[in-house]
Amino acid sequence: MIIAGLTGGIATGKSTVSICFQEQGAVIIDADRIAREVVGKDLPAWREIRDHYGSTILLPGGEIDREKLGRIVFHDPRQRAVLNRIVHPHVFKEMDNQVRRMHRRNPDAVVIQDVPLLIESGMHTRMAKIILVYAPNPVQLQRLMNRDGVSEADARARISSQMDIEEKRHLADFVIDNRGTRQETREQTRAVYDALKRMADSEYDRKST
Repeated sequence: MIIAGLTGGIATGKSTVSICFQEQGAVIIDADRIAREVVGKDLPAWREIRDHYGSTILLPGGEIDREKLGRIVFHDPRQRAVLNRIVHPHVFKEMDNQVRRMHRRNPDAVVIQDVPLLIESGMHTRMAKIILVYAPNPVQLQRLMNRDGVSEADARARISSQMDIEEKRHLADFVIDNRGTRQETREQTRAVYDALKRMADSEYDRKST
């Protein structure tokens, strides 16, 4: 089995690439989905968030108001760091659990851990390979404004809350340039998957002999 980390920047198209990997046969472990699950009402991370930010960030039913919390952390690096310290350990624990289960079921799998803040969190050091979905900053900005209907100022704040995409590019083993057509992105993704599959098969054969 080989474990690769998939990351990008906001509005670079990482979700599209993740779907392409899944279509090729990769196992996707989605950190965003897990992050939404671990902050469910009355769970430990939910309690820590409520205690720190107060009940004003809760919806009437008690769930976290993600939009309100997002406005707080996107504009305040200190509050963003607090939120990450609360949520990340719970997310990483569940991701590790999923990897262990997959290793038992399918020891020659290509596992893609889809983590938006892969590098910012330091989690990239645990990966065999790092895959970056790339689009330059001006493209990110325009896509984000179009996609979410936010102002340019809000879009820039969200982008600047992450490491600059060009810095991430220098740390990646594979770069999928997502400025072109969907077919071009799919072809690049297929090439990366094939390379990872060869690595996974080689590792499986080595351990089996």
